Amino acid sequence: MYPASFEYFAPETIDEALTILERFGDEGKVLAGGQSLIPLMKLRFAAPRAVVDINRIAGLDGLGEDDGRLRIGALVRHKACERSALLHGRWGTLGDAAPQISDPLVRNLGTVAGSLAHADPQGDWGSAMLAMRAEVVARGSGGARTISIDDFLQGPFTTALRPGEIVTEVRVPDPGPRSGGTYLKLERKVGDFATVGVAVHLTLANGTVGRAGIALTGVGPINTRATAAEEALAGRTLDDEAIAEAARLAAEAAEPLADVRGSVEYKRNAIRVLTERGLRHAAESAREEPRDGDEQFAGHETVEGVMDEIEEKDQ
Repeated sequence: MYPASFEYFAPETIDEALTILERFGDEGKVLAGGQSLIPLMKLRFAAPRAVVDINRIAGLDGLGEDDGRLRIGALVRHKACERSALLHGRWGTLGDAAPQISDPLVRNLGTVAGSLAHADPQGDWGSAMLAMRAEVVARGSGGARTISIDDFLQGPFTTALRPGEIVTEVRVPDPGPRSGGTYLKLERKVGDFATVGVAVHLTLANGTVGRAGIALTGVGPINTRATAAEEALAGRTLDDEAIAEAARLAAEAAEPLADVRGSVEYKRNAIRVLTERGLRHAAESAREEPRDGDEQFAGHETVEGVMDEIEEKDQ
């Protein structure tokens, strides 16, 4: 199916883009990678009067550390994150999530900021950013504002963005040297939406957990922070008992629906298993940060592997 007719604009500055969006209001859409917007338009689920292509705007493709935080510009592609030597060690949650985003074609064009703005509850970046307590910078005609990722993601395909605003970058605070994490995703085949996904991040202090981040994908109407599990780990030694309790609480935080990917019970058990695995890996990474170029943790999980561990724990 072809999309409905629309006006196309390719501004070369942010101010020019904002002027166009202000004219069209909520009938204007921003195009960065287009991997979410274009399919919606072709299916006529979205029919904007104007499409504002921001790819010609300079300065939106930066990925790097600055002033104690990681900055990901609005035009940073998934592939750039997948290849970045920076996203290891304390940024490992993001580095492990990047190669699990859809398929290579989508990763080549799609952007981190665009994925967050799409707010698909099965989107992997939402959980990774929740675990790392990211912020989204949005700019409109009235200026820029910074929104915590918890406030930004409001519901399925719904964010705190106002009509006429553009996401200009995503900021992730530096968690410190004794930090690590991962993203684990159970899928029927590589490139599929997650049956379940778990993002984990830990910061250690004096042998105990200083701060924990745990977020879930595909088991609710929105990417979900497992708040009780995070709080249960704070100040504790990360022993088997603490890990098991946090995994149980993470499973309780999930709100899965039964579908062709699995039953409610199966998905909760998968969350428990993946949370345990993620916490153990995050702890190892936090205790000794990998050097640039070290191999990252393989986050893809097979149905058979998770089922084997679920069965072992239930015996």
